Amino acid sequence: MAVVINMPRLSDTMEEGTVASWLKKVGDSVQEGDILAEIETDKATMEFESFHDGTLLYIGIEEGQTAPVDVLLAIIGEKGEDISGLIDSGEAREEDKAVETPKEEVNVAVPTDAPSEVPEGVIVVTMPRLSDTMTEGTVASWLKKVGDTVVEGEILAEIETDKATMEFESFNEGTLLQIGIKEGESALVDSVLAIIGPKGTDVTGIAENYKSDNEAFSESKETSTEVKKDQTASPIEVPVALPESVEPTPNNSGERLFASPLAKRMAAEKGINLQQVKGTGENGRIVKNDILNFQPSLSQTEAYVAVGEERFEEIKNSQMRKTIAKRLGESKFSAPHYYLNIELDMDHAIAARKAINEDPTVKISFNDMIVKACAMALRKHPQVNSQWTLDAIRLAKHIHIGVAVAVDDGLLVPVLKFADQMSFSQIGANVKDLAGKARAKKITPQEMDGSTFTVSNLGMFGIKEFTSIINAPNSAILSVGAIVEKPVVKNGAIVVGNTMTVTLACDHRTVDGATGAKFLQTLRQYIENPVTMFV
Repeated sequence: MAVVINMPRLSDTMEEGTVASWLKKVGDSVQEGDILAEIETDKATMEFESFHDGTLLYIGIEEGQTAPVDVLLAIIGEKGEDISGLIDSGEAREEDKAVETPKEEVNVAVPTDAPSEVPEGVIVVTMPRLSDTMTEGTVASWLKKVGDTVVEGEILAEIETDKATMEFESFNEGTLLQIGIKEGESALVDSVLAIIGPKGTDVTGIAENYKSDNEAFSESKETSTEVKKDQTASPIEVPVALPESVEPTPNNSGERLFASPLAKRMAAEKGINLQQVKGTGENGRIVKNDILNFQPSLSQTEAYVAVGEERFEEIKNSQMRKTIAKRLGESKFSAPHYYLNIELDMDHAIAARKAINEDPTVKISFNDMIVKACAMALRKHPQVNSQWTLDAIRLAKHIHIGVAVAVDDGLLVPVLKFADQMSFSQIGANVKDLAGKARAKKITPQEMDGSTFTVSNLGMFGIKEFTSIINAPNSAILSVGAIVEKPVVKNGAIVVGNTMTVTLACDHRTVDGATGAKFLQTLRQYIENPVTMFV
């Protein structure tokens, strides 16, 4: 069934409206929530939203044209539906309005006890007619109280109409001096809703004696003009699309977020953050359907409000900590570091260690095997076993490997002297002895001096890979990660394998990239085939 849409009264002072633009044309499909047109009122240009589904069958007021409130604006119905009767009825109503007695020719009777005029700067706000079928409204809630400052665009109250509950915006600025209709009370359209004006203005008697132009005009017509019933077309009682004004809200990025009052209220009731809703209306405006169809994502959580006290605890730097800071700072900022890493197949190393540890007198670790492999690889790549000086590069003919050990106060690096000459078990025993001394603070400076290469292992902490700062004056340090069980490809088939990632940090002043890469290739041969270290 076709629905007649009349020019709505979008403010309490609006008597006529101008269609600024149509966003739908005749024949277009219209859905509830779509914007039909933009209408200029005496206050602002507002979007006019449809509350009906169907096809736009007729446009009564073209773009740029102005018409009084309640004049036929549009008709929505089923495609192909006959609407000639509705169009004729709408035109008849317009003709009747044209022959009504002009307002300025009527003498309006004003009560004798009424003030002669409203004080300067005072605005009387009346119950707005928010639809063409609305005759009275109920104040659902007041968002301002007497004495509050009111800024243009702020919401004064929520008003229940015959169609919906809508937010009522103020088009004026000042102080709310009086409330004419309390929460929960109902009143006819044009009844005094509120009075706004300069702070401290006396408004006594204004609400009681105030009559709008429409009320005065209606009374004068009854006393001065008699109109026959058959000369006045009966009004068409039809549903009307209610407007939802656009209220901009700032979002996190600082841009303005447009949402209709109905959408804002529904979002508040459902606990939905409007900043997470994508608007489908004009210019990304959020409308009712966007709230109804909103599906929160799993990543959306409530905003965190930080609560607590900022404070610090100062711990005096120990001599060890100062030395670590000084030496590592000098190394990092003077030596041009670069990093190379490879992933090693550890299956054979795991099997070899298991076989060696079957001897009850011998217990070796993977770290012992890595230290041994590094010592043997350094013998083949002496450039990595070097030191930088301003005058020359010093190639160490001896191999002293430092093993990084974590202690309570920081990091110590005990040194295995001539590590290439040690067996697995000798490396294991010496590392255990020196690490114990370091943690007990009984290690001597001589036992930490003279390294030519360093190994740092964090695999026991589950670290898969990492990079280290070169322990000057060394030219390189090897960072050892954890052994990881994962799918690997062997002989064209995917099988479960064990891998370990090692990273070599090199000083580019002494060790070129190709030299570092060749060192890692040799290290791979020894680790992936441990038997070669016995040859």
